[in-house]
This record gives sequence, structure tokens and C-alpha cells, in this order.
Amino acid sequence: MPLPYRTACDGGPETPPSGEERMAKTNREPSAPAQEPLILLIPGLDGSGPGHWQRRWAEEIDNAQMVDLGLWEKPHRNTWINRLNHSVQRAGRPVVLVAHSLGCLLTAWWAKFEQPGFYSPVVGALLVAPPEVDFFPRDDRLNGFAPTPSDALPFPSILVASRNDPWIGFPTARLLARQWGSEFVDAGETGHINADSKLGSWEDGKRLLRRLSGAAIPPENLACPVPGEWPEGLEQRS
Repeated sequence: MPLPYRTACDGGPETPPSGEERMAKTNREPSAPAQEPLILLIPGLDGSGPGHWQRRWAEEIDNAQMVDLGLWEKPHRNTWINRLNHSVQRAGRPVVLVAHSLGCLLTAWWAKFEQPGFYSPVVGALLVAPPEVDFFPRDDRLNGFAPTPSDALPFPSILVASRNDPWIGFPTARLLARQWGSEFVDAGETGHINADSKLGSWEDGKRLLRRLSGAAIPPENLACPVPGEWPEGLEQRS
């Protein structure tokens, strides 16, 4: 599987690029056709049922698939980590993780335990509406995922948060993005960014996914935004 950058063995730099450098690379047109990544959709508590944008993406994007974590009603952190790792390792090509709610915490725990490095297939992560698990979590079933990992993620990531998400305060979500080294996106007042938010296929989210996966997703499946134009309805935050 080709690496997203050159190594010392073939004349490139010995040190892997930083997350910011890799994010910048995805915003430029590639010099050669990129290998289409596998989009792994990681649901949260109780899964992503009918009407959820993740379910729609699984149906609409050819190279996207849901990760079957099981134990949806009684999630177990280590079991979920193992199942996510199995899906990542068997991909056989670059992977972009798209996590919602508790799936975001799972992604952070997976990165902490598995420590994906230079040869990891994961090239980016879209983290949507992570919940608060450290102080007064909304559901006791989240307790097994506390404390929230505070280590910076070893791959480019975008964290999307809503201003009226009942599962996490907006300032807490912004702080979490800083800890994880994620680009932060303000989704306005869109609740928990789930089926109840009535986002349909969430086209703005698809555009953010496009930024992480470069030009690998076929245009008929994923519209590319005009260069320099931020997705409508979303406000970029530093």
C-alpha cells in the first residue's frame, strides 16, 4: 500500500510530516491519482438508525461502510477498540474514520491504545458531536469511556460541534478539539447532529469529508466545494 508521503528509503524526508502538514496536503490537488480510501463510519451509543446521516452515507457513498461494533445498548470500550482495529487493519488501503458521538471517544481511545504511526492506513478522521463523559455524562453507559483521552491524535482531524448539543457544552467541545489537535468547525444550532437534527444526507459534512480524503472520492458521490469556499451553514473556528 503506498504511503501518503515519501520515506528516507526513496529519497524523501526521514521524519513523517506533522498533522498540520498532512492536512495541508489534502487541500492541494494531487500530482497523481490517489488510491480511493475506505470510509469507516463509526456510530455511537445505540448505533445510527434510519434517518441518521451516517446511515445515508453508507448507502450513498460506494467506498463507505458502517463498522459493526456490536453491544450497541451496552457498549464496552475495549471490545469496541478491538473491533474498530480489526476493521482498520483489514482495509488494505488508506482509511478515513468518520465518527459520531461516542464513536469519537472510541476513535481517541483506539489511537491511544493502538498508537498508529508512520505506516498506519488512517489518513484522517471526521469527529462529529463527541459527548461529555468526564463530568455529569448524560447517560451512565458513557462512564466506561471516561476519562476522555487528552493526547493529540496522530492524524489530521476535524471536530464538528453544535452550539445546542445536549450531550456536550460548546466550550468543552472547543477545548477537546484543541487537545486532540483537531480543526474545529461550528455547526450552529443543530442539536446532537443526528437523525433528530433532520440533516438528511448532511451535505456540509460530506464537504468536510472531502477535505480529509482529498480527490479520492468520485465526484458523483461527493460534491467538491469551490476552492476557498467554506461549506454553507458551517463556521470555521481557530
